[in-house]
Amino acid sequence: MIFVTVGAQMAFDRLVAAVDDWAGRTPGADVFAQIGPSELQPKHLRWERFLEPAAFRERVLACDAIVAHAGMGSILTALEHGKPILVMPRRGDLQETRNDHQVATAARFREMGRVAVADDATELAPWLDRIKDLRAAERISSHASPQLLDALRAVVRDAVPARKAGA
Repeated sequence: MIFVTVGAQMAFDRLVAAVDDWAGRTPGADVFAQIGPSELQPKHLRWERFLEPAAFRERVLACDAIVAHAGMGSILTALEHGKPILVMPRRGDLQETRNDHQVATAARFREMGRVAVADDATELAPWLDRIKDLRAAERISSHASPQLLDALRAVVRDAVPARKAGA
């Protein structure tokens, strides 16, 4: 099963419509989508606007691959659970988000070999056609590493002036 998620804050109709079109042309496509606050009503896939956290987790655990916007929550969820992920970033010039931070996120994670990226709807269908060939990137922990925690402690320690005795 392919699990499509657009996050909970806003709709991403360009992604959902592209996956829905693909599912309509692909016999046997097993797709479930969490579509957010959209007016769109997909015709060729199962969907819900929002999922409670437990239901979301069940979908993640049950899926073979995740297709998502390039939000950090979606990417980290896939990496934590060892799921292949294909992202299509929201774009600022299309008023899908405030700026192109998702384009930058997708580019960086693609460079690291952690996600597959479809830059637009025309690239999405070929990726979906071969989604079973996608492999999950190396899993990450759901907790910060000791090295990261030490680095953050050092930043805070160095940024906060030492208190004087008796102050």
